[in-house]
Amino acid sequence: MEGVAMKLPSFKSLAPAAISVASTFSTRRSFSFARRSSSLSAATITADSEPASLGHRARKDFRILHQEVNGSKLVYLDSAATSQKPAAVLEALQNYYEFYNSNVHRGIHYLSAKATDEFELARKKVARFINASDSREIVFTRNATEAINLVAYSWGLSNLKPGDEVILTVAEHHSCIVPWQIVSQKTGAVLKFVTLNEDEVPDIDMLREMISEKTKLVAVHHVSNVLASSLPIEEIVVWAHDVGAKVLVDACQSVPHMVVDVQKLNADFLVASSHKMCGPTGIGFLYGKSDLLLAMPPFLGGGEMISDVFLDHSTYAEPPSRFEAGTPAIGEAIALGAACDYLSDIGMPKIHEYEVELAKYLYEKLASVPDVRIYGPRPSESVQRAALCSFNVEGLHPTDLATFLDQQHGVAIRSGHHCAQPLHRYLGVNASARASLYFYNTKEDVDSFIVALADTVSFFNSFK
Repeated sequence: MEGVAMKLPSFKSLAPAAISVASTFSTRRSFSFARRSSSLSAATITADSEPASLGHRARKDFRILHQEVNGSKLVYLDSAATSQKPAAVLEALQNYYEFYNSNVHRGIHYLSAKATDEFELARKKVARFINASDSREIVFTRNATEAINLVAYSWGLSNLKPGDEVILTVAEHHSCIVPWQIVSQKTGAVLKFVTLNEDEVPDIDMLREMISEKTKLVAVHHVSNVLASSLPIEEIVVWAHDVGAKVLVDACQSVPHMVVDVQKLNADFLVASSHKMCGPTGIGFLYGKSDLLLAMPPFLGGGEMISDVFLDHSTYAEPPSRFEAGTPAIGEAIALGAACDYLSDIGMPKIHEYEVELAKYLYEKLASVPDVRIYGPRPSESVQRAALCSFNVEGLHPTDLATFLDQQHGVAIRSGHHCAQPLHRYLGVNASARASLYFYNTKEDVDSFIVALADTVSFFNSFK
């Protein structure tokens, strides 16, 4: 492969029609761009001939999708890593900084009161989005990783003892493994891991058999970011509660894509990240049952999380303030609330239904490419995959694939271990490529990806 020169990235705005992006700037601007003729064999969709799919209708809200990357129309297939942000979310963030930027909970003037109202309204929006019974069950964190660490350090260090067991699966994200490794080393608790069955999904029968009187916590994903499989959380919660254990759900790949009802799931803790659900980076949230949060000690100390501070001791605020030390990500929380509004306006059942269709289409098209190995279960009438595929092509490194797809075709996928090294080791590989979709993607995006992938494989095979 020596001597192969890749061109450097270049960017050019592109849109099939004029795009008007509402903004809070003093002048509303309208952007109009000429259509670029594609060299791909996938069908070119014109404004007049586009089917009225959810993906086609939603794309107008995401200006970032209407551009060229390296001389090709951008095809963004990396939403499992981070989603794109609609205009409404960007406007909410801009509005905060432009019109009522102020610290929350700490001032009586208009700007502070306005910021506080909008910040707490965002908490209510998140609670409503996942059907929490009370907005005080929502704790804002930097991300889902911090939310899991909050539970690990506050609940875990206070409740786990030597010999207690924490059950996870080999398919967990590092953020749901490493905190419990640290806590187990400090407490003497034992981590037990559920492996995969023949369908390459976590073995639910093994999980059920593993739960015992020693089990104090089951910490699992709702939807796998690698396998595209989902776990029966309601059943797992019943099994865990039968022995007095708690359940923590990593819902980063489910909350953005389907209806998640925490009261129906009955899990004790649930975490999600804003940036995967059309919100900004730098904020996520923890849902925790009220009685559990009330019994948990602070995670971080400082301003905002206190009731009274004396020289020799302090008393602490009620949740959620107890777990939100210091100045929070105010604008980001407000924008997360706007993301909840945006997704709710579309309808999560509609998003899920559309993505199930996209997921099946992606799997079938990718499986038709020679020498491709897709990880996770095959879709069927009883198995619905998430709208992502992690895969490898025989004889090719996934990073080479991702690099060529980007630089030669403008197709954005991810390569690496996807923060799931134990899972990749279990699968017998060091890394994989991953194409992941969201409701703003279309079947034409998938077609463009498959054409580009075939060209990429052909290019590398020419050197063999």
